[in-house]
Amino acid sequence: MRALPITARITLPPSARRGEVVTVRVLVRHPMERAVDAPGLTPVPRRILHTLRVTYSGEEVFRMALSPGIAANPYLEFTTIAVETGDLVFTWEEDGGTIYRREARLVVT
Repeated sequence: MRALPITARITLPPSARRGEVVTVRVLVRHPMERAVDAPGLTPVPRRILHTLRVTYSGEEVFRMALSPGIAANPYLEFTTIAVETGDLVFTWEEDGGTIYRREARLVVT
């Protein structure tokens, strides 16, 4: 299955020194729809992001299991070590098999 784009605000420093600890902040726009059925309402399909994986220059640096208890538009923050200039690739997996992807470049001086 191909990866679809998703709206996400990814915040990295403009550059980092080799070996520096870098804070990565991510806010993804997603409804995290739990398909809760209330009397008189039409149920909607369940749409929950269940996994986030982040790779940096091809190596996995972060993985998180998400659940229905997480609010819509989930925000998270993690750190990694600046090794070399490269792309951080963010991949979210949703119930039903949909995969979303975004990239951000980390410049190492």
